[in-house]
Order: sequence, then C-alpha cells, then structure tokens
Amino acid sequence: MGGWVEGDPVGDRRFLDLPGPFEPERGGRLPGVRIAYETWGTLAPGGDNAVLVEHALTGDSHVTGSAGPGHPTPGWWSGLVAPGAALDPARFFVVCANVLGGCQGTTGPSSRAPDGRRWGARFPEVTVGDQVRAEEALADTLGIDRWACVIGGSMGGMRALEWAVALPSRVDTLFFLASAAVSSADQIGTQTTQQAAIRADARWSGGDYPLHAAPEDGLGIARRIAHLTYRSALELDARFGSRVQEDHRFAVASYLEHHAGKLARRFDAGSYVLLTEAMNSWDVGRGRGGVEAALGRITARALVAGVDTDRLYPPEQQQRVADALGVPLRLISSPYGHDGFLLETAAVDGLLRELLA
Repeated sequence: MGGWVEGDPVGDRRFLDLPGPFEPERGGRLPGVRIAYETWGTLAPGGDNAVLVEHALTGDSHVTGSAGPGHPTPGWWSGLVAPGAALDPARFFVVCANVLGGCQGTTGPSSRAPDGRRWGARFPEVTVGDQVRAEEALADTLGIDRWACVIGGSMGGMRALEWAVALPSRVDTLFFLASAAVSSADQIGTQTTQQAAIRADARWSGGDYPLHAAPEDGLGIARRIAHLTYRSALELDARFGSRVQEDHRFAVASYLEHHAGKLARRFDAGSYVLLTEAMNSWDVGRGRGGVEAALGRITARALVAGVDTDRLYPPEQQQRVADALGVPLRLISSPYGHDGFLLETAAVDGLLRELLA
C-alpha cells in the first residue's frame, strides 16, 4: 500500500543521486536527494532533441508503458509518447522525473533518512522552484543543456512555467496546459481542506505514521474532494445523476470511493500533503516583480492551452499567461473538466505537433 519504497520492483525507473546536500529555499536541509526518472528514445549527438514531460499531483515518471512490477498503473500519457505520436521516441529523447517530495522513487516523506527512519514530518517544505532545481541537476547529469520542449499540465504546468521563467536559456519551447501562474484562493481552499481530511485521520500521527498503517481513510476523503474538482458537473450528472445502486449507495459515491481506494494503494499521504502545499504556495511572480514581470522573462516559443469545462484551473487562468506571452489561448473542448488534459489525448497531441513542427 502507498507509494514505491526501497526493495519494491524497480520497473522502468532509473535513479540519480544528487551530489552533496540539497537546501530548500524555505529552510531545512536534505543530506542527499535521489531522483527517479524514465526516458524514451535516444539523445541526439547535439543534445537538441530532449523533451521534459512534467507530471501532475498524483502522477509519476511512468508516462508511457504498461502496468506491471514496479508500476501499479499504466502510463498516464501513453498516447503522446509512442511511435507516430507527437513525442515519437524515434525523433525525441523524452524524460520524465518523479517530483521532489513525491513517493514513486524520488526522495520524499516516505523515503528513509540517514538515520534509517522515514523522513515523515521531518521532511522540509519544498516549493515548485526547489523541484525545478532538482530537475536542473538531472538535466545536467544527462548532458541536456537546453530542452527542445518542456511540457506540463496541472501541477506539471507549474514546473514547466518555472523552467521557462527561472532558466529561460534552457527552454526552446513551452507547452503550458490547464494550469496557473499563481494559485487562487479557491484552489488553496480546496487543497487545504484535503490536507485537513488527511490530518484528521487518527493514523496520521503528526505525519510520522508507519507505512503499514498509513492514514488511508483521510487520504481517501482527500481524493474524493479532489476528484470532484477534476471532473465537470455536466459529466458527473450525465454518467450518474441521482441513480442508486443495488447496494443502496449513490452511483456517484461508489465511483468516488473506487478512486479513493485506487489512490491509497499507490500513493503516500505525506507526499500528498507536501505536494499540495507546494501547489498552494505557487506564485511565479513572487520575488520577481509580479506575475507579468516574471512571464516577461520567458524567451521560449509558447503554446498555452486549457480545457473549456475545467473548474479547478478555469481558462481565465491560462488566458492571463497567454496574454502576458502575446499568444492566443487554445481551448480543448471536453465534457471531462480538468481531467480533459489527460483524457483528450488526440487534441493535446495535435497542439503539441503544432508547437514542435
């Protein structure tokens, strides 16, 4: 149950141990950081065909591939990284790393600290900027001076945008999808409520729970709350309405319970709290003169897209980024709400082909 831990099957992961200590910008110290990542394709001799794909909150490095030992779920964007797809491995060297603070092989709260105990509540707060600094070290190790493209949706879009703002000389093109330049009160409110559900679980133990007795009930409630924001009211009503099943449960409640159980089997509650807090603190303009000033640093050719029914990251948030970059906002039509950025693969593939043409 929970995330990947040392001793589990490695699957397709590779690992990089960063040299020396890592000091998050808001304090604390990690004596070492291990990054789990996967790659597809071959890096060109000039290194100009590398693409970085940034995963969302509960994603991981397994962008494409089947489920199996080490990988509880199949690739979450398999339609984009495949022969003939926009990110054809015959053309591009595609990289995806599990985020700093995650639970799928990269150092996070469920990882072992030097004293042999889990980090737990001792794990320092991390920001989106910290996560990108860790990815920068990975790029350096892989010999990638400049990404042909950095792609991300939702939480992944935050890291993609941070790359383009903090390290503009290292990003050729940017695909910013279903995300925001700064977290809104609505998003922060939703995510702090999810955190409260986890902390209210008696097994939370201040974040220092044993992995065999994790706060799965709290994490499940958090996932139910989150999943309602990932889908549109239109889709949920069309699929479930007020229908009651033979077991006397509302069909939509059964659906949410199913997704809650799935997440608890593959994700760590401590990482969920840590990563949603990183999302809450996200503001690309902090310390840079504001959002528009920060976006003015971007030199990458950009494509900005959103989902027309997204109620978690509504299109006006992408519009702000598009306006600052002087590009049109491209809207994907979908009944699925925020999850449309993952489910409308053909539309995303088409936009990506356009950007990389």
